[in-house]
Amino acid sequence: MGRLAPRPLLLALLSLALCRGRVVRVPAGSLVRVVGTELVIPCNVSDYDGPSEQNFDWSFLASGSSFVELASTWEVGFPAQLYRERLQRGDIVLRRTANDAVELHIKNVQPSDQGHYKCSTPSTDATVQGNYEDTVQVKVLPDALRVAAGPQPSPGPSLREGEPFELRCSASTASPLHTHLALLWEVWRGPARRSILSLTHEGRLRPGPSYEQRYRSGDVRLDTVGSDGYRLSVSRALASDQGSYRCIVSEWIGEQGNWQEIQEKAVDVATVVIQPTVLRAAVARNVSVAEGKELDLTCNITMDRADDVRPTVTWYFSRTPDSTLPGPRVLARLDHDSLVHNSPHMALSHVDARSYHLLVRDVSKENAGYYFCHVVLWTPGHNRSWHKVAEAMSAPAAVAVTWREPDYQVYLNASKVPEFSDDLTELECRIVDVESTEASVRFTVSWYYRVIRRSDDVAASELLAVMNGDWTLKYGERSKQRAQDGDFIFSKERTDTFNFRIQRTTEEDRGNYYCVVSAWTKQRNNSWVKSKDVFSKPVSIFWASEDSVLVVKARQPKPFFAAGNTFEMTCKVSSKNIKSPRYSVLIMAEKPVGDLSSPNETKYIISLDQDSVVKLENWTDASRVDGVVLEKVQEDEFRYRMYQTQVSDAGLYRCMVTAWSPVRGSLWREAATSLSNPIEIDFQTSGEQGTVLNPRLSWKGP
Repeated sequence: MGRLAPRPLLLALLSLALCRGRVVRVPAGSLVRVVGTELVIPCNVSDYDGPSEQNFDWSFLASGSSFVELASTWEVGFPAQLYRERLQRGDIVLRRTANDAVELHIKNVQPSDQGHYKCSTPSTDATVQGNYEDTVQVKVLPDALRVAAGPQPSPGPSLREGEPFELRCSASTASPLHTHLALLWEVWRGPARRSILSLTHEGRLRPGPSYEQRYRSGDVRLDTVGSDGYRLSVSRALASDQGSYRCIVSEWIGEQGNWQEIQEKAVDVATVVIQPTVLRAAVARNVSVAEGKELDLTCNITMDRADDVRPTVTWYFSRTPDSTLPGPRVLARLDHDSLVHNSPHMALSHVDARSYHLLVRDVSKENAGYYFCHVVLWTPGHNRSWHKVAEAMSAPAAVAVTWREPDYQVYLNASKVPEFSDDLTELECRIVDVESTEASVRFTVSWYYRVIRRSDDVAASELLAVMNGDWTLKYGERSKQRAQDGDFIFSKERTDTFNFRIQRTTEEDRGNYYCVVSAWTKQRNNSWVKSKDVFSKPVSIFWASEDSVLVVKARQPKPFFAAGNTFEMTCKVSSKNIKSPRYSVLIMAEKPVGDLSSPNETKYIISLDQDSVVKLENWTDASRVDGVVLEKVQEDEFRYRMYQTQVSDAGLYRCMVTAWSPVRGSLWREAATSLSNPIEIDFQTSGEQGTVLNPRLSWKGP
C-alpha cells in the first residue's frame, strides 16, 4: 500500500488547482515617461474560456480620486466625457495587437496623465476563475533633457582623406529622478545611415557594425568632455566618412531592476565633406632605346596635398597598351615603408617624393612593349596600419627597342663542279663585308636546293640542312639519308665559311643551290634569337647527260712476215663523255672456220687492266710462256706482240677495251666496253719457199 503525500504538499497542490483561471497582465512595476512623449501600455489576457478574441476596458485613476472610464474595444459609450475629445483627435488610441492583447497609446503625455491605469476584461468563462483586471502606475516627469551640437565650422568641415576631424555635442538632464543618459553617433549618406559609436546607459562603448575594426585600432573614439560634452574623434578620415552626422541622446531610468528608455532626442551636428585627393602619374609616352643600352623611365607624380602621405610606386610591363587586361608583369615596386623590390636587371629609385625612376639595364628585344606606373597614396593609421587615400595609373609608355642589325653579304661559290655523274661537288658559302658585329652575335647557315625546270614554273625550294642558334644541325627530308650515309657532308671550315660537299653527284642532284646565313643575338637568359637572314645568289650544278662513246682501232705495222717471226698488233683507243678514263685491254683470238680442231673458238690470250697489270689468260703453250707480250705505249695506245708464230696461231685477233672512270679514292666504275676491228693471220704454202704468213686487215665488225 502506497504512502500518502505529506499534508503541506497536498494543500499546495490543491491551492494551485483552485488558482488556475483567466489571467490579465500589464507591465509590472511603474512606468516613467516624460512630458511630451508617447505612453504605450500593453495588456494581454490568457487562460480564458469562450471566443478567442477578447475585449478590453481601460480606466484611469488620478491621485486622490476614483477610476474613470478611458477606452474600450467593444463599448462605444464606455469612455468618460473627459477623454472622448482626445480619443476623437487620436491623442488616445486603443490598438489591438492580437486576439488576446491590446496597447493603450497616449500621445503627448502631460502631468495630468500621471496615475494608475487599469486594464480589465469582461468574463466569457463558464465559471469565474482567476483575475479579470490588472493595474500599472505611470509617472510623468518634466522634460529636463537638453541636447545641443558643439561649435562646428560653418557650413561644415571639409577635409582630405587621411586627415583627422572631431565632432562634439552636449547632453544633460535635470530630472527629479535618478536617470542615465545614453548617446549614439550616426552618419547619414542619402537615405542610408550607419551607426558609428555609442555609449550605453550602463556606460559601455559599442562600435557600429562597419566601425569595429577602426574602433579597435583607435582610429574612431568617443570621449566625454567636462560634465556634459561628448566628442567623436576620427584620426584618419576615409572617403566613406563623408555624410551628415547626428548625435542621438536617450534618457533611461531603472525601476525595480529594469531599465526603461523614457525619451530620446537627436541633433544634427555637422556635414562632413571628404575632398578627393587629386593624384596623377605621368610617364613619357614614346621612348626609343638601342639594344644593349639602358632604358631610363621617369614617373612624375602630381598631387594636391603635402601632408603625411606615403606613396607606393609599382612599375608594370605589358605587351599591349591596355593595363586592365590580365597579364601585366610587375617589374619593380617601392612600398610605403620605402623598401625597394627590384630584379637583377631592373632598378627603381627616386630623386624626390615626386619623381621615381625605372632603370632597365642591357635592353633587349624582349623589353619592347608598354610600361605603366601605378601610384597609391597611403596615410598611416594606428597599430602600424595603412589607409589608402588615392591611386592613379599612368598612361602607357610605348618603348621601342632598336638594334643595329649585323651588316654582311653572303656569296656562294662552287669550288668543285661535277662534269660527270659520281663527280665531287663542293659549295662554299662565305660571309663577307661584315660590319657592326659583336661578341653576342653568331652566324649559322641553311642550305637549300631547287630543281631546274625547262618551263617558266618556279620550283619550290627543298631544305637540305639548317643550323640553329645553338649550333645544332637538322637535315631535310631530301638529304637526311644521304647525310647519314656520308654522301652529303655539311661543315664549317672557317669562321666565315660554310661548306657543303656531295661525294658522288648524281643526275638527280643537278639543280640550283643557295645558302641562307642567319645572324643570331644572345639574350640575357643565354638564349639566342634570330635577328637577320641574308640569302646568297643561287649556283647551278649541271652537266649534259650524253652517252659514252668508245672506239678501238687495231692495225698491224708489218703486214708481211714468215712463220717463226714476231706478230705485232697495236690498238688505238678514243673516247667521248667518259670522265678521266683508264683502259683495260684483252687480246682475243678467234680460230678460222677451216680449223677442224676448234672451229669458231674464241680464245682469251692476255690482258692488261686499268692499273697496267698484265695477266695471261688462256695461253697454254708451255714452250712459249714468254711468247706473248701486251704493253701500254701511251694512255690510249696498246701494243700486242706474239713471238715465233706458228701455223696454229692462225685466226682473227682483236682488242677488247673497257673504259673505267674513277670513283671515290681508288675505286673504279666501268664506263664502256668496245671491240676493235679484227686482224687476220693466215698461213699459206707457196712451193719451195715454205710457209708464209699472210696477215690481212679487216674492217668488218666483230
